[in-house]
Amino acid sequence: MNKQALAAKIWEFANRMRSKIEANEYKDYILGFIFYKFLSDNEVRYLKSIDWTDEFLPEVTEDDKETVKNVQQNLGYFISYNNLFSTWLKKGADFTVSDVTDALGAFNRLINPYHKRVYDKIFNTLETGISKLGDGKGAASQTKAIRELIDLIKDIPMDGKQDYDVLGFIYEYLISNFAANAGKKAGEFYTPHEVSLLMSEIIARHLKDRDHIEIYDPTSGSGSLLINIGHCATKYIGKENCVKYYAQELKQNTYNLTRMNLIMRGILAANIVTRNGDTLEDDWPYFEDEDPDATYKRLYVDAVVSNPPYSQVWDPTGKETDPRFASYGLAPKSKADYAFLLHDLYHLKSDGIMAIVLPHGVLFRGGEEGTIRKNLIDQNNIDTIIGLPANIFFGTGIPTIIMILRKNRTNDDVLIIDASKGFEKEGKSNKLRACDIKKIVDTVSARKTVENFSKVVSRQEIRDNDYNLNIPRYVDTSEKPENWDIYASMFGGIPANELNAFQKYWDAFPALKSSLFTTENGAYYQPSVSDLHSALLQDPDVQDWQKQYQGILKSFDSFLSKELIDQMMTVPLAKEEDVLSAELFNSMKGLPILDPYQSYQYLDTAWRKISQDLEVIQTEGPDIIRKVDVLTETKSKGGKSSFEWGGRVLPFDLVQNALLTDKVQALQEGEDRLQEIGSSLESSLDDLDEDVKEGADFLNDAKDSFVPAAVEKTLKAKAASDETLVVLKNVKKLFTEEKALKKDLKKGKEDLEVKTKEVIEHLSDDEAKALVKQKWVNALLKELAQQQSDQLEDFGKKLEALTQKYSITLSDLGEQIQTTEKELQGMLDELTGSEFDEKGIAEFKKLLGEA
Repeated sequence: MNKQALAAKIWEFANRMRSKIEANEYKDYILGFIFYKFLSDNEVRYLKSIDWTDEFLPEVTEDDKETVKNVQQNLGYFISYNNLFSTWLKKGADFTVSDVTDALGAFNRLINPYHKRVYDKIFNTLETGISKLGDGKGAASQTKAIRELIDLIKDIPMDGKQDYDVLGFIYEYLISNFAANAGKKAGEFYTPHEVSLLMSEIIARHLKDRDHIEIYDPTSGSGSLLINIGHCATKYIGKENCVKYYAQELKQNTYNLTRMNLIMRGILAANIVTRNGDTLEDDWPYFEDEDPDATYKRLYVDAVVSNPPYSQVWDPTGKETDPRFASYGLAPKSKADYAFLLHDLYHLKSDGIMAIVLPHGVLFRGGEEGTIRKNLIDQNNIDTIIGLPANIFFGTGIPTIIMILRKNRTNDDVLIIDASKGFEKEGKSNKLRACDIKKIVDTVSARKTVENFSKVVSRQEIRDNDYNLNIPRYVDTSEKPENWDIYASMFGGIPANELNAFQKYWDAFPALKSSLFTTENGAYYQPSVSDLHSALLQDPDVQDWQKQYQGILKSFDSFLSKELIDQMMTVPLAKEEDVLSAELFNSMKGLPILDPYQSYQYLDTAWRKISQDLEVIQTEGPDIIRKVDVLTETKSKGGKSSFEWGGRVLPFDLVQNALLTDKVQALQEGEDRLQEIGSSLESSLDDLDEDVKEGADFLNDAKDSFVPAAVEKTLKAKAASDETLVVLKNVKKLFTEEKALKKDLKKGKEDLEVKTKEVIEHLSDDEAKALVKQKWVNALLKELAQQQSDQLEDFGKKLEALTQKYSITLSDLGEQIQTTEKELQGMLDELTGSEFDEKGIAEFKKLLGEA
């Protein structure tokens, strides 16, 4: 089972278990147990690396001082054998809630003092909430609830290099699902993964040439922003343990989430520095509690990232001289947005970068915020502003932005991006797509103006706008209203300016416009062909463009096959999508019209599936391609089992359509015949007179279908007219054939399942690779090829719609109205009726213009 399927299974079980407990609370409990399993299994793995075996693990106790010290020094904590997660499972029915409480108490006692800040009180939320588990009937119900929970969690794999990623993925999956399903209460600490990834990519690209970086999140929440930046930065830097993480969080239970999440991603305890405190009230003069003077250190980092609470009330009293705010001003007490921003900016190194999520209002609100905004612009700190789609964060639908700031910049302009239109709907929320993220990141990196998307704005232009940074002042993404040309409406023809809206097509296909349209004056055009769409596809320039794209896809096919199929065991999963996308964008450089970001979206969607398969293959070996699993088992009343099978990597339908086409075709023919029988039965029903149907015993109560047993009975008794008996004889024949056919189809499907299983399990290496290529590469290339067809189809429809728009002039409409009125008047003259009818007709004639 891949990590997505496992995470979904755990989420489903969590929903079933959580009854009366709020999602926000239940999240803390299930994630706490997952974290404890991680620590336990991590310790077992370490012990085995220093030659402990399963036989002697029960001797790992607090009495063994040497082992306790060894484990503490290397892991930062110690768990005795009796308190391991795996030991809880072995206890079976002897397991009780006291095993958990005792273990958590012991954990707190046995933390390495040097790592106390990382691990101290990390299970507080779980310890205080255990009493809420179960149905409230005491220790027995708590024990039952916890046992069910740990039985589920035990399925999380902890073997091999991918442990951290799998566990971390499940952890974030649960956090995001709890946030999405519980509204603001559970979502306030969580930044959607796509927004986090966008911020991370921008920051990581800025830091990519550094060997070691320090990053800080002063409102860390679940820690996902820090983790994503670290992941992206590591991808560019190319070595492990090169990132130091600083995190601060006000709420205790959320602070615990930050620490757990960082630890479970395999980050060394020495690289984690966390603090539970109020960011605005208690700034970060970092020091150790035992020796504050000697360990005092002002924090300056390479990158700060944050998603603070929006427009929070704060107390600016006495902070006029606070070095964070002194050079810019104090945010109003009713809105702390700029206070958080200035805090972040203060903690940057001179060459650092920061990204912060804020409500859109910070761009234009006046008063104290206007003063701070002016100072930020005059001191050249604001680098980029990105307007996000509305309704993108859990629990709030307000428009938000990402602001990128730096302390020292060489350029003195501001890049403003309106990315509010790029998203997909997902339930009640909007979600950034992969193509949206990439387009934004590429625009930031290139720092370029893109029509209807971004603009590089000079400081003078911003000053001319009185330091108002409201995005629509600089980037117009509004949809233009449809115009109607007066001349064309009266006399026909297509206005040149409306045809010019398709200029990118006329530039790409130089002869196309003149082959589709003619003009006498250059101002208005007439179509020169009856079928625009067919003429479009037959144009030599268009056909050359299609051939060029087919050549690109052929080359991309070869590249993908070499990258993914030939090297599937060594593909670097963390970096490979960047390699593939770079090749795709490079291939499409000289190809006009097609949107490379749409192509990238197809690639990203495909990569998500491909990477899941690669993760399984690289973890379990290439033979896993030939593995078939039981998906479901069904037992008949007699106790006989039947199974539904599925390939671990290869879907059954893919294998069937590739290697068992004869059997698939035979089954399809049978299904087609079943449909024909159904249609024939409906026709037979229509052949019966309505009075026969009303009194017929061989039909159901609704009189809309035959009843087989009743049909048989009627035929034996010959209790119907000769015509009806003829119909019923045909119906009986159809029922007989249908019954036999259904039986054959059922057996055929069962045989096909068995045969498919056999075929997969005995595939040669070449056959396995060919099928994997079909699943990964061919499916993606099909999507990319369809993009070209869709583009031309859409263009053709727009041209046809434009032609239809002016095909009937107002003069034509006037003539049609006059003709219709005359015809109607003639029909009215032929009408007769009562005195009142005659008066009504006369009045109607007046309306039509007759005196």
